Amino acid sequence: MAYAVAVTFTIHPQEWEAFLPLMQANATASQETEAGCLRFDVCTDADHPHQVFLYEVYTDRAAFEAHMKTSHFEAFNAAAGKMIADKSIRTYRSVFHRHD
Repeated sequence: MAYAVAVTFTIHPQEWEAFLPLMQANATASQETEAGCLRFDVCTDADHPHQVFLYEVYTDRAAFEAHMKTSHFEAFNAAAGKMIADKSIRTYRSVFHRHD
């Protein structure tokens, strides 16, 4: 059963421009190198400056836990840590998914 992760970051305003490329590189590496990563969306909203919303879907919880041990995630986490003012994480198991 799929495992979804929703993360909202609030970024220190002075770090905004430096944070986005780090986040995009992490998302790209996740989708390109992790077989268990099915989706990794990075979203921003002009009405909420300095916030980034992530929507990630993995094959299962184990795939997400493996993601957090990858070198690209560890590098992102180390580089971005001080840029983040606040972070919330919610996880969900997939109950329904429509396949097109």
